[in-house]
Amino acid sequence: MAANTGCKLHLIEPLGFELDDKRLRRAGLDYHEFAGVTLHKDWDSFLATAVTGQLYGLSTKGRLDYHRVSYKSGDYLIFGPETRGLPPAVREQLGAKGLLRIPMLAQSRSLNLSNAAALVTFEAWRQLGFEGAELAPEAIASEN
Repeated sequence: MAANTGCKLHLIEPLGFELDDKRLRRAGLDYHEFAGVTLHKDWDSFLATAVTGQLYGLSTKGRLDYHRVSYKSGDYLIFGPETRGLPPAVREQLGAKGLLRIPMLAQSRSLNLSNAAALVTFEAWRQLGFEGAELAPEAIASEN
């Protein structure tokens, strides 16, 4: 998804999976898809990089719906492990304005990580006018 949307993917250790050649080949992934991937040894190492945009973390404990945010180019979307979500220290550091939620029915479990990431990433990209995407011919005709 990151390669398809032009997003840069930052992976923060410890990971719940391994990035070895065998697993990448089995998943059908080529290395060019990982050109925009940066691996960080921990949260503090990630923060020490050139983070210039707003950090938005996704959590069932968030109070601000993800679609009510005005995303800007350079913002970061932070997702935690599927099994336990963002660590409490990260949620606290992001604060109420940086902690987003995906609306769901009351007794629902949270979405899996790939669905949540796709949903929020595409909303942010939509707000940015699908920057860099090829438009369908009918969309181009309706713009003229």
